[in-house]
Amino acid sequence: MPLVDFFCETCSKPWLVGWWDQFKRMLNRELTHLSEMSRSGNQVSEYISTTFLDKQNEVEIPSPTMKDGEKAPRQRPSQQPLPPGPQFQPMSRITGVKKMMHSSSLTDSSIPRFGVKTDQEELLAQELENLNKWGLNIFHVSDYARGRSLSCIMYTIFQERDLLKKFHIPVDTMVTYMLTLEDHYHQDVAYHNSLHAADVLQSTHVLLATPALDAVFTDLEILAALFAAAIHDVDHPGVSNQFLINTNSELALMYNDESVLENHHLAVGFKLLQEDNCDIFQNLSKRQRQSLRKMVIDMVLATDMSKHMTLLADLKTMVETKKVTSSGVLLLDNYSDRIQVLRNMVHCADLSNPTKPLELYRQWTDRIMAEFFQQGDRERERGMEISPMCDKHTASVEKSQVGFIDYIVHPLWETWADLVHPDAQEILDTLEDNRDWYYSAIRQSPSPPPEEEPEGPGHPAPPDKFQFELTLDEEEEEEGSSTLGATEVQELFMAQDTSPAEELLEVDGQDTSMEVEIEEMSLTQQADSVAVGQDESTSPDASVDAMGCRSPHALSPESPTLPALRTPPTPEEPPGLLGLPSMAAEVGAQKEHQAAKRACCACTGTLGEDPPTLPAPGGWGSAGGPT
Repeated sequence: MPLVDFFCETCSKPWLVGWWDQFKRMLNRELTHLSEMSRSGNQVSEYISTTFLDKQNEVEIPSPTMKDGEKAPRQRPSQQPLPPGPQFQPMSRITGVKKMMHSSSLTDSSIPRFGVKTDQEELLAQELENLNKWGLNIFHVSDYARGRSLSCIMYTIFQERDLLKKFHIPVDTMVTYMLTLEDHYHQDVAYHNSLHAADVLQSTHVLLATPALDAVFTDLEILAALFAAAIHDVDHPGVSNQFLINTNSELALMYNDESVLENHHLAVGFKLLQEDNCDIFQNLSKRQRQSLRKMVIDMVLATDMSKHMTLLADLKTMVETKKVTSSGVLLLDNYSDRIQVLRNMVHCADLSNPTKPLELYRQWTDRIMAEFFQQGDRERERGMEISPMCDKHTASVEKSQVGFIDYIVHPLWETWADLVHPDAQEILDTLEDNRDWYYSAIRQSPSPPPEEEPEGPGHPAPPDKFQFELTLDEEEEEEGSSTLGATEVQELFMAQDTSPAEELLEVDGQDTSMEVEIEEMSLTQQADSVAVGQDESTSPDASVDAMGCRSPHALSPESPTLPALRTPPTPEEPPGLLGLPSMAAEVGAQKEHQAAKRACCACTGTLGEDPPTLPAPGGWGSAGGPT
């Protein structure tokens, strides 16, 4: 995986090396701490580590402690017959393909306006006026299209982009294929059905139209991205890859436990092209077909959530090295860069539910949790260990969404927003608002039980900006962790002949008349912190906690009370928390100033012979999380 080195202008020493390793260490600490807070926290931690990390041993999550009277789940011998109930029958061949008869009655003149039959065409037309907007209500589209949301969206987007004419796709063949494809999504699966596919397809369509990507992709690349989004979950059984692996399914055996479902979705999606009057690519040249197939395979395999961290690291690297034209459009002058953006684009669309209006996001949450719980019921019936977040008796929906956004969705979308800045700012704002809503809902939720709440009924209100709500143990911090605020204070104290208050004023560009006010506020926060934490610690370091573990903006009188923060590590110990990039708009204005500070820190020998530490980017909260 590529890493980018940036060098000090003065001494040419690298200051951004090993970002990926430091990010993994930070994630490891945060998830470990979360898992120790409560049983529901352990489920969230284990779900994130097993779903979004390629190797499960990259993050070690301690097992929850069994309470008195609880018994370990009974393991059923493999030779014992499975209990009655719905069973997913995997296939050794692509036998999920069913014979459909959509083409027999289709003619160009009989094809409806939006590709599907409906008696509510005007309402459907009104809803589809938002086709090019983020937040289209796909549930309304499904209602008006008689449950044919994928066919309707696919047909309308292909017409909107004039792809039928550009690639000489017969209209009746297009309709036949998309109806056949939709029939191979399981409508009895709560989340991974054709409605989700339609939502990802429409989201991909909007992302392709972002101004920063204007005229970047070829028509064939656009066709491939839309096709990949449409087929990316076809014939999904409603269970995870790990479930198929744990049950020794034939699909897992066929694909050697590697991206099992993603490989299957690709196989079914391409197999359907061989059905009668379904080959929408029949008029492409051989070279075009080969190129399109290669791109589609690449993009669909990237929807395997275990590849998330690798995709994020590659996207981060691209952000740090991006080039733009004079008009602000990204310069992607080779195939490798373009396919990398397309991979992340479809991945972002697949993880876009939390970025949609809250009304839609909550419906998606209900659906995914219902699917998780159904899998948990299957596992319980089979005597298997229940997968993380799949136990309906112990899972906390609200905590799962906050953790999901904190550790997965926000870092991804923040980095994407950096890539296409400023086009995705509204999406990012909606994501942060939704996160705050679920955070505030934790206290009203009946699950988990009250005794599992880490702070009790009086834990702090959510901050006005997104940030991790979790902090590290003091013992963990002594091993090298550091918060954003601690890193800033450490830099300020290392600066020669400059007081902390004066440095804060210098960084923020404020006039010196604010110095006394900031010092008075710092003393007030110090007193509050010592008063709250006196039962835990009475060491002098508490004063650093009160003032240092906050960003400069947190010193504003208008800022809300932030969650309790930990004492930063001693200066001689290297800080260990590095975050993802902040928004380009936040960083751009101070870029030269920060470079000068890094050069000074690296060259003056402040830290002795150790390499200079990289200040944590401004997009991360005082507990190490993104803001």
